[in-house]
Amino acid sequence: MTSSTSVSFPGVGGTTLSGVIDMPDGEVEAWAVFCHGFTLGKNSLAAARVSRELARLGIGVLRYDAAGLGDSTGNWEDGTFSSKVADVRSAAEFMRSEGKTISVAIGHSLGGAAVLAAVKEIPEVDAVATIGAPYEPSHVVHLFEAVQDEIESTGRATVKLGGRHLEIRRELLLDLERTDIKECIRTLDVPLLIMHSPVDNVVGIENAGDIFRTARHPKSFFSLEKSDHLLTGRKHAKRAATIIAAWAEQYLELED
Repeated sequence: MTSSTSVSFPGVGGTTLSGVIDMPDGEVEAWAVFCHGFTLGKNSLAAARVSRELARLGIGVLRYDAAGLGDSTGNWEDGTFSSKVADVRSAAEFMRSEGKTISVAIGHSLGGAAVLAAVKEIPEVDAVATIGAPYEPSHVVHLFEAVQDEIESTGRATVKLGGRHLEIRRELLLDLERTDIKECIRTLDVPLLIMHSPVDNVVGIENAGDIFRTARHPKSFFSLEKSDHLLTGRKHAKRAATIIAAWAEQYLELED
């Protein structure tokens, strides 16, 4: 059994981010933070199911909504990849202030890229795990490629993503195109677990290969056979969490 607690904490630009901490009912072995994908939110299947399963396995997890999503304040369209990275650090700072210093950082899809970029400034992190992460943040541009010319000429355009109509601004486009996380991956000084499905048709499996080749040891790769990008199958999310917990155990500084 596990339990969940709703929390909120400051994000960038004066926003307040809404989060949930999934907690083990018994002894807490370690704390983690989970960063969701581009437009997904803390209650996406991947975020919620992986976090709850990790809690069942003894690892407490903070998952949270980006600004403008769920119960978080602010406007989603004001966000950039850089602000997503900054919010990972804000989440870690909040957990630190609560006496729940995180040991592992987990990111799904674009959230995986954000975690890779953020952890160099979160010294307490002992291990990083990514799920379906792109090698380059600009990979998500293909989601709104049809209106890219409109964005560049008028500064904004509306697209339908994840069943919602969202405004994409030039600032986001420019930030994605100029951001390069290769050096962050190359200089990552904590163990890295890369998980990816070979049939992922949103972020191709070649991204996992590029991340693996760029990162230094210790690094590990696990193939999420038959999983889709969003981990919509319950057993796929459970398997991902089980892998993370088993892999991370050797690296985490367990709580007293």
